[in-house]
Amino acid sequence: MNFIRFTDLCAQGRVQGQRVFIRADLNVPQDDEGHITEDTRIRASVPCIRMALEAGAAVMVTSHLGRPTEGEFHPQDTLAPVAQRLGELLGQSAPHGVRLVSDWLDGVQVAPGQVVLLENCRIHKGEKKNDPELAQRMAKLCDIFVHDAFGTAHRAEASTYGIAQFAPIACAGPLLAAEMDAISRALSHPKRPLVAIVAGSKVSTKLTILKSLADKVDQLIVGGGIANTFMLAAGLPIGKSLAEPDLLDAAREVMALMKARGAAVPIPVDVVTAKTFKADAPAQIKAAAAVADDDLILDIGPQTADLLAAQLRGAGTIVWNGPVGVFEFPAFENGTRTLAHAIADSDAFSIAGGGDTLAAIAKYGIEQKVGYISTGGGAFLEVLEGKTLPAFEILQQRAVS
Repeated sequence: MNFIRFTDLCAQGRVQGQRVFIRADLNVPQDDEGHITEDTRIRASVPCIRMALEAGAAVMVTSHLGRPTEGEFHPQDTLAPVAQRLGELLGQSAPHGVRLVSDWLDGVQVAPGQVVLLENCRIHKGEKKNDPELAQRMAKLCDIFVHDAFGTAHRAEASTYGIAQFAPIACAGPLLAAEMDAISRALSHPKRPLVAIVAGSKVSTKLTILKSLADKVDQLIVGGGIANTFMLAAGLPIGKSLAEPDLLDAAREVMALMKARGAAVPIPVDVVTAKTFKADAPAQIKAAAAVADDDLILDIGPQTADLLAAQLRGAGTIVWNGPVGVFEFPAFENGTRTLAHAIADSDAFSIAGGGDTLAAIAKYGIEQKVGYISTGGGAFLEVLEGKTLPAFEILQQRAVS
């Protein structure tokens, strides 16, 4: 992908004395009292902010937080806790962290070498609908717009898309650039074989992803409820397992697309079942053809896991979205654990995304062995669907304008 990188602008000395507007993703979880419970997104945004400060820019940062009503401001919508934590991380914690600016659309006072946090951008009317007047007001605040929030890259909003249209320079921050590079490497120019793991409860929520990947990948591994539907489509019994019988034709279509390309959707040869969906439910390993009417399939079996792990170890590129079983329950985690370690052991370039996938990566301690861990849930899924994200589109346009 062709786009302007903020790192290049800094290296070229083009940021000194400039007003830099950074759209970050600081949408962190909070408890009922407004205390931040997990600050990964704030910590991930610090390198871009620090880079701008060290380059001598006057830095403005904004983000959405929660789901505020446009045109209204309520105490729970404030970025004040974020400002305090950001100040601590930047070494500017006294007395109240980074300065928070509430009314900022008509102008912001910030000097080179300083940073301010602009209050929740989603409280402005027209933000979500990408109102051009609002976007132009934002663009007038800056000389350089930096998009560094991949989690919002699938939305065309005033602070993510419109401002990039009108700002003198629009570029990708280091977080967004890394996502763009990783996605391009995995899907546009993959080292073969390209293997994708797509798992989840329903085929319906990921049908477009499955169809899109069926045209690209050499192996399409399905898991969870999706695998149950594919097993049913292949004529295997699934008992009372979660599945979508009305989508059997769609599953068969995906399998046919793969077969026509000389590829495959591996169907489990064995599974792990239980009679109830409980962590302490007795687990039983069964051949895929031997599932009883009252069985729940909660994981792939060890033979299937080993077969799939061997394919992953021989892959050139791996895309991973979703655990293949109920990995939260110890008796039903073997499949996900086996595939996770196979990905970690593989020489392939791997990219992983989705909340449950990230939870599995953390559980098995393989963060340092996955090529790239995507920070965007919905954005990552839309990329897998084959969509061009609005953020990618506008930054590529601005790179040649």
